[in-house]
Amino acid sequence: MRVFIYQQNEWPNFTWSNQALISLLSQVRHLQGKMIGKMESLGFELQSEAVLETLTLDIIKSTEIEGQILNPEQVRSSLARRLGMDISGLVYSDRDVDGMVDMMMDATQYFDKPLSSERLFGWHSALFPSGRSGMYKIIVGNWRDDSTGPMQVVSGAMGKEKVHYQAPAANELEKEMNLFTNWFNGETKLDPVIKAGLAHLWFVSIHPFEDGNGRIARALTDLLLARSDGIPQRFYSMSAQIRLERKEYYKVLEKSQKGTLNVTKWLEWFLNCLKNALHASEKILERVLQKHHFWNKHATTVLNDRQILLINKLLDGFDGKLTSSKWAKIAKCSTDTALRDIQGLINKNILRKNTAGGRSTNYELVNTD
Repeated sequence: MRVFIYQQNEWPNFTWSNQALISLLSQVRHLQGKMIGKMESLGFELQSEAVLETLTLDIIKSTEIEGQILNPEQVRSSLARRLGMDISGLVYSDRDVDGMVDMMMDATQYFDKPLSSERLFGWHSALFPSGRSGMYKIIVGNWRDDSTGPMQVVSGAMGKEKVHYQAPAANELEKEMNLFTNWFNGETKLDPVIKAGLAHLWFVSIHPFEDGNGRIARALTDLLLARSDGIPQRFYSMSAQIRLERKEYYKVLEKSQKGTLNVTKWLEWFLNCLKNALHASEKILERVLQKHHFWNKHATTVLNDRQILLINKLLDGFDGKLTSSKWAKIAKCSTDTALRDIQGLINKNILRKNTAGGRSTNYELVNTD
């Protein structure tokens, strides 16, 4: 009985209905062109800020999908260094953060480079610099060997596991990945957005590594979307949208992996998710422009380094409520100094007390319009 998609006789010859996808694909292509046009009109500095915002979000959300939480400040700092951006408040970043950043930078900045097993092994090694996934030692920088049993996607308590998917056997991986990389590098007639959707499904169906397959699949998606845009800069985040639609993502993925080689339903979901990601990118653009407007307005306002640091954090979307104790911790100063900094900004009509209140007094930016 052929339970999984790779067990079909014609694997991996995917089919789909162009008629069912043409309208969605046209909408996505229109939104891509519109977004790139907007961003190109901003100038280099604002473009760089938008790329930093987008890639930070993309990396954080891609790892969240797998249940791994990265420190946003570390991700932002690691990206800024690699983009050559001089921003305030850079912090030290851990090896696992730098590894995820290195993979995403390689995928998007060098989207026109061919894909190879060595390149994929490099990405995988970057994701697991200690050679471990959590507490467990794994094979890093090479295909899995199934020494502990078949590669399965399972859920449920121990002893009551539900198998959602079982990947091809390890002894098939060399052949499977050769087919995949040859197609990835060689197919030129296929629209790159459709190709991105197919590559994502194909790669996670092979599941060639012990861990990190989802993150690498999303990096491959970003690589092909960069090809479709024709530029290395990323102004929208597919991973952030997948994170929002995670339940539906896993549902349609499982259904597709247990279905036929007609993957129209998967591509419909993929294009709708991408369309939603492009709409969501408007918020990133809005935040970048708001930040630009704020600093233009306060170009001559006298501020100290601590105030500039915390204002930028608020403009970037501060996580939680800003209190004097948080200010002191982030700015590495005493609470008294933090209170003087805050009062100075209140006097300049930049900060105000949050009227929503709460157990601790907290502060927010005055409307920057």
